[in-house]
Amino acid sequence: MSEISPARHGPRVRMRARAADESDRRASQLELLFDLTFVVAVASLTAQLAHGIAENHLAESILPFLQVFFAIWWAWMNFTWFASAFDTDDPFYRLLTMLQMGGVLLLGAGVPAAFNDGDFLTVTLGFIVMRIGLIAQWLRAAIEDPASRRTALRYALGFAVLQFGWVLRLVLQQAGLLPGQLQLAAFVMLAILELTVPLWAERTGGSTWHPHHIAERYGLFAIILLGESVLAASNGVAAALTSGGVSAYLITVSAASLALLFSLWWLYFLHPAGEALSANRDKSYRWGYWHYAVFAALAALGAGLEVAITLAPTERQLDVQAFITGYCVAVPTAVFMGLVWAVHSPLTSRPIVRPAVILPAVGAVLAIPASVSAIGVAGVVGGIAVVCALVVAVTVLQPRHKPEAS
Repeated sequence: MSEISPARHGPRVRMRARAADESDRRASQLELLFDLTFVVAVASLTAQLAHGIAENHLAESILPFLQVFFAIWWAWMNFTWFASAFDTDDPFYRLLTMLQMGGVLLLGAGVPAAFNDGDFLTVTLGFIVMRIGLIAQWLRAAIEDPASRRTALRYALGFAVLQFGWVLRLVLQQAGLLPGQLQLAAFVMLAILELTVPLWAERTGGSTWHPHHIAERYGLFAIILLGESVLAASNGVAAALTSGGVSAYLITVSAASLALLFSLWWLYFLHPAGEALSANRDKSYRWGYWHYAVFAALAALGAGLEVAITLAPTERQLDVQAFITGYCVAVPTAVFMGLVWAVHSPLTSRPIVRPAVILPAVGAVLAIPASVSAIGVAGVVGGIAVVCALVVAVTVLQPRHKPEAS
């Protein structure tokens, strides 16, 4: 086993690539504090999507939701994978992390304008602040760790060039020189280029990210997003109590929402991602990138549950809003269930969750909202929760074989 990184006793630690097999590697207290800044940004985005669903503007809300969530997720990704390979936890590293945290808070403050008006000024400014801190970290790694210099310089150069592209897009948009369709095209192009930076940079030598640390960090972010669903549900309960008081509908939907979230949490952590990534480092990009959709589904589910709780039970019969709300719970749940299985299965020869279980469950979840006129929104949420709980139960009770790396 490689030598563990030196203890951080002095005021400054030379930045070196940390051992990929470092024992007892865990998320640091600084990383946990960093994640808290994303709670604000995700909560604001979830609230905006819930408002769009409630106002029958779902179609107009999906695209800005996906765009803003990409900015949030990618900012988190950049920090997480760098920290896994180069975290020194010395004062200079901490201060640059604090700078990035400030960028996240600024990004979160710009979510309403970006979502409602397509104005990405504040979001872009927040991203610039984050990028300054991130590029400084990569430049420090290039200076202090000769073995990682070429890779670190590629990261710094790639992110700097693309940040110029984001600023140029913003300037053209503010000047009215970029029509709506071209704004979207520019966003997609820049987002794709962002995803290629790690692929390009790592060609000179892979960074020494820690598989168990990465798996833990992704799990923690999933918990944050599940927590946002809890918050959204709580907001829905508060609004329902204010308008109509306690009712059988409110109790049913609230209980079903809790059972659903608990089942999804259980399902996610059934997969031993750390062990699988350790044996399949070459498949980490697909695993990491597909989590954008996994995490976005969790964020969207929070919005759907908030609307479901606040929806008046008298509106359930053949009501378009009830139909849409049902699918705003079902679709994110189905996407999450299907993708959690799909992103983990290629890493092991014996997946814990079997396709014969997960695929029919996904189909059942998507079919349940079609019966909303008969069972109501409460029945829809309850039915989805039951399906997810059955998936967990069948998986836990089945004869267990230790997953083997593929």
